[in-house]
Amino acid sequence: MIDFNDVKKEWEKDPEYKREHEALEEEFALASVLIAARAEADMTQQQVAEKMATSQSYIAKMEGGMISPSMKALKRYAEATGSRLKIVMEPASLQ
Repeated sequence: MIDFNDVKKEWEKDPEYKREHEALEEEFALASVLIAARAEADMTQQQVAEKMATSQSYIAKMEGGMISPSMKALKRYAEATGSRLKIVMEPASLQ
C-alpha cells in the first residue's frame, strides 16, 4: 500500500501540480469558510437553504466549490448562519 502523504510530497515537487493547486486555493478557502460558518451555527445544509429560500443542492454546490456564488448569495449565507461577511484583499507579496 502506498502512503498518501508520500505521494502528495512527490506531487508537490511538480511545478504544474503546484500551479494548479495554487489556482484553486481561493476556492478551497471559500468552501472552508462556508462550511465553518455553518458548523459554528450548528446547522445542516437544508436548514441554511431554508433560511436562504434556496435548495440544499445549491448550498452543497457553494460549499463544494462547484459554483462561484455572487456577493448577494454570500451575504444571504452569512445572514442565514448568523455570520458577518468580511472581504479582505492582501498584497500578493504576502502569499
